[in-house]
Amino acid sequence: MTQPTLNLTHDPKARSWLASANGSDFPIQNLPYGRFRPKVSAQAWRCGVAVGDRVLDIQHLAQHSSWLQAPGVDTALATRAAQAAAQDLRDLMRLGADAWHALRVALFLALRSDAPAAVQHEVTAAMHALSDVELGTAVQVGEYTDFYTSYYHARNVGIAVGRGSDVAPNFFWMPIAYHGRASSLGVSPTYRRPMGQALAPGQTQPTYGPCQRLDYELEMAIYVGQDNAQGQPVSMAQAESHIFGMGLLNDWSARDIQFWEMAPLGPFQGKNFATSLSPWIVTMEALAPFRLPFTRDAAHPQPLAYLDGEALRNHGGIDVNLSVSLQTAQMRTQGLEAQEISRTNFKHQHWCVSQMVVQHTVGGCNLSAGDVLGTGTISGPTPEEAGAIIELAQAGQKPITLVTGEKRAFLSDGDAVVLRGACERAGAVRIGFGECRGEVLPSVGA
Repeated sequence: MTQPTLNLTHDPKARSWLASANGSDFPIQNLPYGRFRPKVSAQAWRCGVAVGDRVLDIQHLAQHSSWLQAPGVDTALATRAAQAAAQDLRDLMRLGADAWHALRVALFLALRSDAPAAVQHEVTAAMHALSDVELGTAVQVGEYTDFYTSYYHARNVGIAVGRGSDVAPNFFWMPIAYHGRASSLGVSPTYRRPMGQALAPGQTQPTYGPCQRLDYELEMAIYVGQDNAQGQPVSMAQAESHIFGMGLLNDWSARDIQFWEMAPLGPFQGKNFATSLSPWIVTMEALAPFRLPFTRDAAHPQPLAYLDGEALRNHGGIDVNLSVSLQTAQMRTQGLEAQEISRTNFKHQHWCVSQMVVQHTVGGCNLSAGDVLGTGTISGPTPEEAGAIIELAQAGQKPITLVTGEKRAFLSDGDAVVLRGACERAGAVRIGFGECRGEVLPSVGA
């Protein structure tokens, strides 16, 4: 695990000639990757980079070279990186960190306020207004794994469902996870309420029907950027070179279905119906100014040696402010924006991103570029920092009250859940993750 270093692309004084980039989620210090195509179009998805209220078409830029000629740019490597991204973002990922950096520097300099007029003209020709495009899943996801790494979430759910505050002993010794289903993971504006079996309290026989306890989970997505061979574990020293970037993730949960089916094998239909991703991948290089020391409560066991290290303790954490907002159908009718119902920070997780990668591969599992690891629900130490409604509403016992007077113990049809994330600190430019949004539609079939 190498020390994240700052470079010219993190310069807090740098501004863009594109006015909308300055002060937005997507300044030139961010430059996240995604995929897009014109709205109401059957065109193929293309790789893009978000800047302000625009998306840069990497395929267009890869076909032209004038913007790559700035001093300080490794023109050959940046060109190779742009051409790879134009084909498939996974091709760029597999080129490695040097290529990622070369393309980032080239884009940064081409967008900086002092870029030559000819460069600005060329880059402008590659821009599309975000309002004119449809955003898709940033990369074709091959495999999906969901971790369980928040001590506060584990504790809160136990209390909410009557199991008490004790957390399973293995939680403190390794990042726990299960393998999910990649086919139902992606960017979508709507999701159907799932059908399934559930066992009502006090009953001995389950019933079949629509989920009655639909929940969201505030998570982050970790995008694997480098393959490892089967049987070749990734070490702590190597882990972050295998991570391309991060985004927002909502692992929708049918709690009544989940709690009935999960013993002894764990989540199945309570989880596999939908997992939402935000459209943008914020690179690890963009996150460098927001790294934190990794700390562990002294009352809890410290990591075993293969999950530990000096570099981890110096900068293993990431400072990301996260929030959950809810917009009901009634709010939309009244023209009301989504109401924020919780706010927390990724720094509260008991395990960090490098430890998740290491644990995933320690037995010899082979990860591939484009695979997604969910961090698990992100909750903080106070009730207002809960990352799921089962915690906020205490398993339905204390429904939350919204500005319209509506109450929610779990999600209703027509509810839209909006996750947002951003990094900010003194001496650095604020960067955002955009939003991860999904609306609940009624079930189909009974």
